[in-house]
Amino acid sequence: MFVDDAPHTLSLRFAYDTERRARIVERSVRVEVGEIDDDRSTARVERVGRTVRVQVGAADLVALRAGANTWLRLLDVAEAVSVDVEGSPGV
Repeated sequence: MFVDDAPHTLSLRFAYDTERRARIVERSVRVEVGEIDDDRSTARVERVGRTVRVQVGAADLVALRAGANTWLRLLDVAEAVSVDVEGSPGV
């Protein structure tokens, strides 16, 4: 299943103070795309400037809610880690 083909979709957008922090968060969660998808849900992650967008597609509303919860948790962890990493060189 692809996000664009899913009967139910959700788009989450997160704006950050700096493009660098957005890049750190995006790179942190992007690795999960395809790894946690199943036959009922899928996701896509993209970044434009200081904004990270996660699109979740699902076959039904229960799968959409589960996918949304999963990606919100992943982003929450990535944001917390990005605060520590942002000051590190080379990121």
